[in-house]
Amino acid sequence: MNNEVLNNRYQIQSELGRQTGRRTLLAKDLVSNSQVVVKILYLGKDFDWQELKLFQREAETLKSLNHPAIPQYLDYFEFDTANDKGFGLVQSYVAAKSLEQHVEAGRRFSTKEVKELAHAILEILDYLHTQQPPIIHRDIKPSNILLTNRSGNSVGKVYLVDFGSVQNIAAQGGGTITVVGTYGYMPPEQFGGRTKPASDLYSLGATLIFLVTGMHPTELPQQDLQIQFRQFADITSELGDWLEWMTEASLNQRYSSAHIALEAIDNPAPRTKAIIKEQLPDKPPSTEIVLNKTDDKLEIIMPPKGFSAGLIALISLVTPFTLGIHSQEINIFNIFALLRQTDISFGNVLYLLFQLSALGYLIYLIAWGLFKNTQIVMTAKSITVIHKLLCFKWCRKYSLDTSTISHVNITLNLKQIKSKPELLLIASGITLLNFNNYSNLTESERGWLAQEIKNWLKKT
Repeated sequence: MNNEVLNNRYQIQSELGRQTGRRTLLAKDLVSNSQVVVKILYLGKDFDWQELKLFQREAETLKSLNHPAIPQYLDYFEFDTANDKGFGLVQSYVAAKSLEQHVEAGRRFSTKEVKELAHAILEILDYLHTQQPPIIHRDIKPSNILLTNRSGNSVGKVYLVDFGSVQNIAAQGGGTITVVGTYGYMPPEQFGGRTKPASDLYSLGATLIFLVTGMHPTELPQQDLQIQFRQFADITSELGDWLEWMTEASLNQRYSSAHIALEAIDNPAPRTKAIIKEQLPDKPPSTEIVLNKTDDKLEIIMPPKGFSAGLIALISLVTPFTLGIHSQEINIFNIFALLRQTDISFGNVLYLLFQLSALGYLIYLIAWGLFKNTQIVMTAKSITVIHKLLCFKWCRKYSLDTSTISHVNITLNLKQIKSKPELLLIASGITLLNFNNYSNLTESERGWLAQEIKNWLKKT
């Protein structure tokens, strides 16, 4: 594709990046004779119109901004050739490496340099967040922050790039929730499609933690969704305190604006001495979870999980066998006519039995999605999980001293590509219960249950 000319103006020189349906290219503007970045969105067979919405929003956002540390919007065009069709966004080119590339090349950053970087990026964020309406980047990470080489006593010039996930607050109301961002750098609220200016602060804090540890945030341990990085970083306690405030899982406890974070960076409130008053979360008004507690017992009744993607797939697989689409003559729906036959073969009898089994299994799957609920009973000496499906009941009892329950954590599931928050009950370092397995919990339900369980355990 090198030397190909796009829109009769932009001569491609090299490829800077590639994603499914997207390419980022370094090109020469044949009119201005300068280097530019051309971002391409292809209209392929797997094209998602949500991608075009984000692409157009990026172009509109860049067009409205004027900041020396943000790429300048230059052009937007459509193309339709014999081989490809799509859209192009042209912006100014910055000759600099990303923070990710600097770290991979072996560069390490001192406390002074990290604070200098934080100052520069927070000033960019303050500019974005004070626009009307406020603009949230939603994908701040080491690969999206460019840094020129050191110059004298300066760490280098800083640039914030890739506004492909950008959103203004006015655009958040209504519509389909689209989760964008990069796992490890996204705050918990962003997994639910809900972002605030403070969401960018979390991402910046996680980015700076990557710089001081050389480790991706997902490689570091977590406790109550808080990244545990201090033992892996050689930084001052004040910077450690500030980074912990930046990466607070709770929006209420995190710095609320870039301006406040800038003011606090040189003198943050000490983490070890800070008294954080957090109200007990109210019971979510729309929840179907029933919680009964006494001094001796805590009972949680969780509603059916409903039809998950896996359950729907299983029902879709079983249904054709239930309907007997493989044979219209040998079919349980034609069973009375078959019973009058005297020459029905053994193979046909087996097929009928198989179809009856499939019908029973289908009824079971549908009942599971609609009626199966779970009751969790906790006492000082045991935890019992009781599953109920119509008139059937089965249970599992864990005999243990509940004082050994060390954590009731809301954590992130690392096993899935599209990670989702989980509510885990951990005893002696072993995950005992995963409440997500019993019901589809909302963010507010997870927080409410976690706090209620913690409070009951303290009293017992």
